Amino acid sequence: MDTKKIIEMEKKYIMQTYARFPAVIDHGKDCYVFDKNKKKYIDLVGGIATCPIGHANKKVSQAVCNQSKKLLNASNLYYSEPQIILAKNLAKLSGLSKCFFCNSGAEANEAAIKLARKHTGKTDIIAMKGAFHGRTFGALSATWKDNLKKKFMPVVPGFTFVDYNNVKAVEAAITEKTAAVIVEPMQGESGVIVPDEDYLAKLKKLCMEKNILFILDEVQTGTGRTGEFFAYLHHNVKPDIVTLAKGLANGIPIGVMLANEGIDFDKSDHASTFGGNNLSCAAANAVIDFILENNLMENASKQGDHFMKKLNELKGKHKVIKEVRGKGLMIGLELNITCKDIADKCLEKGLLVNCASDNVLRFLPPLIINKKIIDDSVNILDSVLK
Repeated sequence: MDTKKIIEMEKKYIMQTYARFPAVIDHGKDCYVFDKNKKKYIDLVGGIATCPIGHANKKVSQAVCNQSKKLLNASNLYYSEPQIILAKNLAKLSGLSKCFFCNSGAEANEAAIKLARKHTGKTDIIAMKGAFHGRTFGALSATWKDNLKKKFMPVVPGFTFVDYNNVKAVEAAITEKTAAVIVEPMQGESGVIVPDEDYLAKLKKLCMEKNILFILDEVQTGTGRTGEFFAYLHHNVKPDIVTLAKGLANGIPIGVMLANEGIDFDKSDHASTFGGNNLSCAAANAVIDFILENNLMENASKQGDHFMKKLNELKGKHKVIKEVRGKGLMIGLELNITCKDIADKCLEKGLLVNCASDNVLRFLPPLIINKKIIDDSVNILDSVLK
């Protein structure tokens, strides 16, 4: 089918919940994708951080192919070797104890909220203004934006919101009912908001003093994106619970919640039919192996520094740029104008970017990106901003 026909059919048969760009992405390779008309794009969206080792990665493709010939899913009524290997890998990388597998970041955050209430016997959760944790009811209740919630009220009770990057505000919100604090190491959907360097350490200390759980949502920051497999490893802190999803299986749906020793579900407390299925776990194990074998966390730091340097050079040329911020390959470019038109013009010129808020372009490229692709991307941005 041609592009026009596909777009017409989408409008007819699919609920219109997405504001799509007018491109039908057909296939990809490494840091590039191609549409149905064979136009080539540099991909700085990366499936919204779901493709950390690039499109059509041979190692993942082979792992998925091999596993699909054996078994896709037998359910969690039985033991699964790929699932157990993945759990061991993640425990080693995180420093935490045990995993619960699901299929997305929202599901992982739902599990974290349930576990916090079960473990503490308390009901309330402190979340942050600007936070995004998902669109299912529990995760949505921990999400800040009213426009995402107002059509679906009432949401789950027991959530209090305080200013991000403000430990004193968290302390003032703690009551005898507080079970946990949930926070992103960097806020993604609000425009790549980077907190103070000591913010997470101070939050962890406060949670320990008040005997409440410290939950980190690493759905977007995890899987090596910031230069460490988990962003909290930059700050010498250890959460009680951490959630991970997006890039873990390089585009195949997966989610996981990890918890410290002694923080655990009992049998039948929680479940997921497809959680930890053989196929997604085989893919995730291949992703972890590829990241470690190819030093991609180091590359994320190195290329992220180069990218931010080039963007700051652009800032010196274009008054429309207000700020460059981020860590590793999670970068935001804040503008003095709305960014939708900029993203549209980038698309026309063969560059995929997206808006994390009305005026922030967000870049989440594959961790395999190199200086040439970054420089080519910045040159396109330069031409669009003129």
